[in-house]
Amino acid sequence: PFPHPHISCYNPLIHPTLIQLEIQKAILQLSEKTSYTEFILAKKIRENINLSGKKKAGIALADLEAAISSLEQTSDLHFSLHVNSANDILIEKTSESVPLTAEARKRRLASEKSMSVFSNGDVSQNNFKDKKSTNKKTPGKIKRTSSQKINVNSNFEEWE
Repeated sequence: PFPHPHISCYNPLIHPTLIQLEIQKAILQLSEKTSYTEFILAKKIRENINLSGKKKAGIALADLEAAISSLEQTSDLHFSLHVNSANDILIEKTSESVPLTAEARKRRLASEKSMSVFSNGDVSQNNFKDKKSTNKKTPGKIKRTSSQKINVNSNFEEWE
């Protein structure tokens, strides 16, 4: 069962992070599907938090495992995780929990070092943007001035 023994002593059930809460919310919204990839889950998270950037961002395995562990303990849902040859995570609703194999987990964690993943900062920055007061004046978009050709030789002709 989740969490995997290699996850730190931090207990996500007591204090889940912002991104773990968003993962849980997205999983519950996708509960009618029996299986989906992490990128479908990430797309749902982007929709929920109105994030326009990070289109190719994945989900950190540790956050996903913690969110799934919390969901499994608070509901009757169970999930199994699989990693394909491109190190993408497939989330599948099953009758009992099936964590990743040690080899698949190691491959996925190694690939996360070179990929973009969602973080708490993405969620908290976006929540901060939503809570900003609209009374403050924000400068408008700075318009470009028209481009003008510069004759470089004109300065040297005066010296002759």
